[in-house]
Amino acid sequence: MRYIERLQQRIGVTGSRLCVGLDPRPGDGGAAVARDMLLRVIEQTAPYAAAFKPNMAYFEAMGLEGIRLLEDLLKGMPSEVPVILDAKRSDIGETQKYYAQGYFDKWNVDAVTLNPFLGYDSIEPFLDWQGKGVYLLAVTSNAGSADFQRQQLADGRAVYELVTALGARSQREDRATDVGYVLGLTNAADVLAKFPDAPLLIPGLGAQGGDLAALAAAGRSAPDVINVSRGILYADDELDYAARALEWAGKIAAAYPA
Repeated sequence: MRYIERLQQRIGVTGSRLCVGLDPRPGDGGAAVARDMLLRVIEQTAPYAAAFKPNMAYFEAMGLEGIRLLEDLLKGMPSEVPVILDAKRSDIGETQKYYAQGYFDKWNVDAVTLNPFLGYDSIEPFLDWQGKGVYLLAVTSNAGSADFQRQQLADGRAVYELVTALGARSQREDRATDVGYVLGLTNAADVLAKFPDAPLLIPGLGAQGGDLAALAAAGRSAPDVINVSRGILYADDELDYAARALEWAGKIAAAYPA
């Protein structure tokens, strides 16, 4: 089964496009405390999660203990929930080959985020993995996405359209790995019409203030997922993780039906 099919199937089961971000704050007591919290998050939110998205930076900040924690969590993830590793790797092809081997083979994650700005040959080592997916950074949720990603080229295209062209090339070449894109919800309204109907990983909802209205009106059929991290892990309320996930899943389903 291709990654896009597995993700679509999971969205159908949950009825929502919620991606639960696993971003443990390293200052909250170290890896031991993070482990207890994340195990509860995963257990309580799994019924509502179309995907889980651990962010490498938060685990790396805890040193080797954080990497061991991530490895342990990946081994125990619910098999029915796809895992998107938010690594944003970018390097020359030979190095990328070993990143791909580590993430897809040794850690067995379902998808990885990549920074594509070293060019097509830098993402190629990730493109021949059956059942796996990659998300290329295209338009991120930060204000700095205007510095490069949304700049106009002389031929009228924007830089992010060069990124989506890489995905189109992989389709023409019939590569085994499915290619999607990271599109920040805070910047989506002005650019969404120029994105192909490929899977989107969409940060920017909740704490970052993104609006789902643009997605709802776009008429897309791809299995897009919307990430919520702080709104589930660190919300200032009396709810448990399950209740927060259910609430966010409901908001997403109401605005952007699966």
